[in-house]
Amino acid sequence: MAGPYFDPEYENLSIRINPPRVSVDNTSCRDCTLVKVDSMNKPGILLEVVQILTDLDLLITKAYISSDGGWFMDVFHVTDQNGKKITDSKTIDYIEKALGPKGQAADWIKSRPGKRVGLHSVGNHTTVELIGRDRPGLLSEIFAVLADLHFNIAAAEVWTHNTRIACVLYVNDDTTYLAVDDPCRLSLMEEQLKNILGGSQDDEHVAHTSFSMGFTHVDRRLHQMMFADRDYENADTPNIVEYPPPLKPKIFVEHCEEKGYSVVTVKCKDRPKLMFDIVCTLTDMQYVVFHATISSDGPYASQEYYIRHMDGCTLDMEMEKERVIKCLEAAIQRRISEGLSLELCAKDRVGLLSEVTRILRENGLTVMRAGVSTVGEKAKNVFYVRDSSGNPVGVKTIEALRKEIGLTMMLNVKKAPASSREPPEARGWAKTSFFFGSLLEKFLPGICM
Repeated sequence: MAGPYFDPEYENLSIRINPPRVSVDNTSCRDCTLVKVDSMNKPGILLEVVQILTDLDLLITKAYISSDGGWFMDVFHVTDQNGKKITDSKTIDYIEKALGPKGQAADWIKSRPGKRVGLHSVGNHTTVELIGRDRPGLLSEIFAVLADLHFNIAAAEVWTHNTRIACVLYVNDDTTYLAVDDPCRLSLMEEQLKNILGGSQDDEHVAHTSFSMGFTHVDRRLHQMMFADRDYENADTPNIVEYPPPLKPKIFVEHCEEKGYSVVTVKCKDRPKLMFDIVCTLTDMQYVVFHATISSDGPYASQEYYIRHMDGCTLDMEMEKERVIKCLEAAIQRRISEGLSLELCAKDRVGLLSEVTRILRENGLTVMRAGVSTVGEKAKNVFYVRDSSGNPVGVKTIEALRKEIGLTMMLNVKKAPASSREPPEARGWAKTSFFFGSLLEKFLPGICM
């Protein structure tokens, strides 16, 4: 007997009958903007909304989430990177269109090239994904190989955590600046990159190189790559950076018998994109958020999520609770950028990244995270670095870098302050990467942020 027939247009009809309602309120709160979203509930909608707000580099200071039943109701308290209200009319208009009835969140995300991973995601570029064991100088070797093979790196995001490294690189031919589709060149690139990433035969973590054809948000893809590589597991190596108590998140999983939820509580130092990283991880682990409360108290954040697995079950097994705690802890720490930040701006040229990362390596520095972009003829790069032992960088090393790098490009060195009592704009949590904003300026000139 055939099953019941479901019209594929039913969901679209329901949305047309009950379109999303979005309001951007600058009058109700003295020091922040309220973004209110009411719409029909659907899988992944919370992540879509948070993704749009964080991609605009907005800081979510408070949020109240409720999506039990068929309706989704959220209130977000947001500010810009300087802690001010959102007053730019184009940004407000974009939020209303992206989340409102004229453009569903998922459709708007698909229409924004700078936010996806894929062959066609940022114009004429091929996207390369790399995952493997991190070591000092690895990034320099990767960039050097690409330069030798005549690939230009137009943009990149690099994360490291627990001795693992994940990269998403946008490359093209260094002469034509078009995507490379020659299978021989791509095969040679893949072979040489795999040789650099290495990985012994008895290593349970396997180095991996692939050419992406998907359409996934870049930050989410990096989380997925790290998660699949099990970076949340403690590796038996002395080179793992131990985060000091103020940076180590405190995560608890409890059971709410009255409502039949599992309650995940996260307390840690606040930073941009914290909520995105947590919601992204819960979503990719197949958990559904029904209610949530997000708040920031000075430099610290407290987030509480009422969740169930997609099959409706709660987290009853201790092993499952421990896994959620480890995965969320890893997701939070992947983007932590305590230490030294090097912001470089120069005229773009072939081999520039290879040269810069070689200088960092020769000065005994290890890249913890990086954001690379090109806008027109300018290359804008951010490197978060420590010394080869995982310690903060010394003054002598900084001065050596200024003398060597500062001769050919603008170099801005930022240190994360020791005190956690400083105001948000002085705590070193200011905009951590201009990668996506720069890409949008280049590929979507009609949208100003």
